[in-house]
Amino acid sequence: MAILGGAACWAATPEEAGDWLQRALRRGVNHLDIAPQYGAAEAVVGPHLAAVGAELFVAGKTLRSNPDGVQDQFDSTRRLLHRDVLDLYQAHAFTTAAELDSRAGALERILALRERGQARFAGITGHGLDVPGVFLEALRRFDLDTVMFPVYPALWGRPEYREPADELLTLCATRDIGVMAIKAVAHRPWADRRPLGDAAEEEEAAAERWATSWYEPAASQSDIDRGVHFALSTPGVHAFCTPGDIALLPRVLDAADRFRPLRAAERQAAVDAMAADELIFPMPR
Repeated sequence: MAILGGAACWAATPEEAGDWLQRALRRGVNHLDIAPQYGAAEAVVGPHLAAVGAELFVAGKTLRSNPDGVQDQFDSTRRLLHRDVLDLYQAHAFTTAAELDSRAGALERILALRERGQARFAGITGHGLDVPGVFLEALRRFDLDTVMFPVYPALWGRPEYREPADELLTLCATRDIGVMAIKAVAHRPWADRRPLGDAAEEEEAAAERWATSWYEPAASQSDIDRGVHFALSTPGVHAFCTPGDIALLPRVLDAADRFRPLRAAERQAAVDAMAADELIFPMPR
């Protein structure tokens, strides 16, 4: 139900990463999602994985386009994470349909890794408003096992996102493809990414960042619950990824423990509550 998001360890020490991992394992989390693009994450989490063994499902990612570059990054990730075989390897952070052409070789290499038994499953991840449509096309072209994309109430209030997302979820259910939600507890862009007044006002806004995720997450427990429960109540979603902030982990897992499927009226109320919120996309460069 909950996937441990490795981005939380972007700037963590090995000690902080170990505490974070053990806390998740004690709470029953058995799936780690991690990537070379997550700062220090692979280096600080990896040393703790040797002792975990098969208890943890380990998913890696690559942004690379060149097939040989994909292989090099895959081998580096395996070495850092003390795994001969990765449970899941994913083409990371698709945003446009054009990338299905420019990164086709990368996707084909990931599928080859699966065929050789070096990865058990192959997947794709993405961020942005066009991702459901991009993934529909990806699944027409490639025999993938999983997709990972944003699911949070504000997005479901946008028909241009919700409609292809619903189509994607239906296709995944038909083909028995695993669906993982990201950004379940997203709230809005950080204030310094929104239009402000002068430079001093922007500096003040930047100083008020209270979490390490690239977007501002929900702050109250009720809003965290709303996001987690919304994602897990979305038909076809199998699990959600915890946000990129170590301190938020206990509260997010508390929300998962309290999960019960939302009724249709409750899902609509969640969408209505975030209708005026600015979307977190596009991602900052």
